[in-house]
Amino acid sequence: MLLPKTHTLYLAPFQGITTQVFREIFTRHFPGTDKLFTAFFTGINNEKSLRSRRKELEKTSHNGVPVIPQILSKDAGEILLFGKLCHNMGFSEINWNLGCPFPRVARKMRGSGLLPYPEKIMEILETVFPSLPIKLSVKCRLGYHNADEIMALLPVFNKFPLSEIIVHARLGEQMYKGNVDTDTFRKVLQQSMHEMVYNGDIFSPADFEDITQQFPQLNYWMIGRGLLADPFLPGQLKGIPIPEPPLGVIRKYVDDLYYTYRKAFNDSLRTINVMKEFWSYLSLSFDRPERVFGKIKKCTSFDAYEDAVNFALNNYTWQGNGGKKIK
Repeated sequence: MLLPKTHTLYLAPFQGITTQVFREIFTRHFPGTDKLFTAFFTGINNEKSLRSRRKELEKTSHNGVPVIPQILSKDAGEILLFGKLCHNMGFSEINWNLGCPFPRVARKMRGSGLLPYPEKIMEILETVFPSLPIKLSVKCRLGYHNADEIMALLPVFNKFPLSEIIVHARLGEQMYKGNVDTDTFRKVLQQSMHEMVYNGDIFSPADFEDITQQFPQLNYWMIGRGLLADPFLPGQLKGIPIPEPPLGVIRKYVDDLYYTYRKAFNDSLRTINVMKEFWSYLSLSFDRPERVFGKIKKCTSFDAYEDAVNFALNNYTWQGNGGKKIK
């Protein structure tokens, strides 16, 4: 399926996965992605507080693909400071995370936990926009408890010059369970005055064809778990053939990621934990995902990890995700 040139694909942010290393390696090996979002930053009280994670913001693009830093906050001053720091580093946009569904975040009235409070969001935007030197977009869900929350928020969002709104078409309470709510998303489209981006359950070309038929007016799409499971997916959606054999590309990709992390972490075994998280998604595109990941997740040393990966690549077949729903 050839994706019309007007369509644009985004890499969704994943805490602990879509790091600077991942973004660099992914875009080196796989085409099709047009914008990359960092995992969220928080606790930005001054320039020094950003210094420990400054490496994540070393590049404003990876292999020609622009990077958008993301902030998780309920404090206007923090968002404003983050925006100014990112502007000074050469970024053109930041993204406000109003979508994180994890209870430990939501209970603190951050991420999707802030969605039931439109008056608080209004107050923050009223404070931020007059002094913000950089574009601001929002990533949110349809609400935390119920979909009425996004409908109450739209009049607030419509008052401000947000660059775009990315909507994961689920509630925060759902996490990643259940079905996406395309009926409510359609209502959002009808009432929003902003450029809209759809996010949620795009795992295959067939999924994408279905959702684009439902929303032919949309040009922007964010892909998360589907891309992590099948990194060929963005290219497929743009009509780029998968190289043969695909496992040759996957081997180079996983080796590049692994050795770059080893260097970045000074050969710390932290690399193994990061790669296990990565393989929990990638394994889903093999014919026996439970066996592929089962062997890798038991690894506690570099030798064991390398043996497990070689065994997987030599003994199991790459199938692509094929649209399997990912929890």
